[in-house]
Amino acid sequence: MSTILTLSIIILFIALMIRVPVFIAILAGTALYFLAAGHANPLLLVQRFVSGLESVPLLAVPFFVCAGVFMNHSGITRRIMTFCAALTAAIWGGLAQVNILLSTLMGGMSGSSLADAAMTAKMLVPEMERRGMSKPFSTVITAFSSTITPLIPPGIGMIIYGATANVSIGQLFMGGISVGLLTCVTMMVMTSWVARRRNYAPLKAADDYVAVPIGKAFLSAAFPLCLPLIVLGGIRLGVFTPTEAGAVAVVYALGLGIAYQELSPSKLSLCLKETVLTTAVIMLIVGAASALAWVLTRERIPQGLTAWMVDAVASKYLFLIIVNIFLLVVGMFIEGNAAMIVLVPLLVPIARAFGIDDIHFAFIFIFNLAIGAITPPLGTLMFVTCGITGCRIRAFLTESIPYFAQMLLCLLLVTFVPQISTWLVDLLYR
Repeated sequence: MSTILTLSIIILFIALMIRVPVFIAILAGTALYFLAAGHANPLLLVQRFVSGLESVPLLAVPFFVCAGVFMNHSGITRRIMTFCAALTAAIWGGLAQVNILLSTLMGGMSGSSLADAAMTAKMLVPEMERRGMSKPFSTVITAFSSTITPLIPPGIGMIIYGATANVSIGQLFMGGISVGLLTCVTMMVMTSWVARRRNYAPLKAADDYVAVPIGKAFLSAAFPLCLPLIVLGGIRLGVFTPTEAGAVAVVYALGLGIAYQELSPSKLSLCLKETVLTTAVIMLIVGAASALAWVLTRERIPQGLTAWMVDAVASKYLFLIIVNIFLLVVGMFIEGNAAMIVLVPLLVPIARAFGIDDIHFAFIFIFNLAIGAITPPLGTLMFVTCGITGCRIRAFLTESIPYFAQMLLCLLLVTFVPQISTWLVDLLYR
């Protein structure tokens, strides 16, 4: 590694740790390389930034972001929440279980964990507190349940990973179903255990949330719940590509909003503004990271790292342990999408050299970064939910210990039982 590249990477990490916006931090380090290296034309920085965005799979990002925003502003979330309450009425934990199941189902529609966390924190946490649950517990449930969103299709992280690693996004969507459900079920079991110890009773039949019979609640939520089936079924049957599926999701969500008479012109304008802002943040990171990835490839860092790792590491299992530890540490300091775009080109070739399945490794990667979103000092989900609910960070971390254990257990299962993430892909595609 050249001295200039080493200095560029040091500047990048320092900028990230002092909370400089992610795309500016990446561009600062990359720009130094292009400006200081006499053999690199500075105009290439702009060229690589733009070319990194010229990817058809990435068109799915604004589409799914837009569909999720429409869902959140058109009353669809409320219908699904009523259905979740009817399903979990008999389970210890009450609205905490509704919170987890709602995040799982909405993750299959919005794809954005931050949007899911913000929405649920505003809608459910005050009601959870009113029913006797502590603020830290309610906040922890909201933040941790939102980590399911990137694991359930159509997670934005899957789209970015697929575009970066040249892996089928359709297969990633299929693999995410079982990984997301595993996380949801284990989290609900953990919540039931905690709820029994604290006497957080199940929702009662007289409760407003479950006054609607389960059949009626299902009929009310039936059309929104069809969206994941339309997206996944259309991709698998070859009716449309993942990118086209995003466009279908937008039209479907918009149609539901109009049909439910809750998507007014003013709300539509707000939705489009939110979509543009969210997409711009993601795309700026993608473009900046694409330029950095070109620099790393030019310096032959992936090739050298692959050769060293294959020689130094005895087995793929040891490699997976090292990768898990490394990504957990990285996720503490770097935003997930940025880490993915920078590190995927480095680690995927090594995983392939060890014979690790692309889909299996993808979910190890995505799961680690999902945990990073709730881990200090960066912990974007932690800060978003605590900022909305007013929970202290220390109280949040104390309350979250059982859920960190649950997430690490799921990570170990995903890492060492590859069939969890690959069985559905093998069944439908191979």
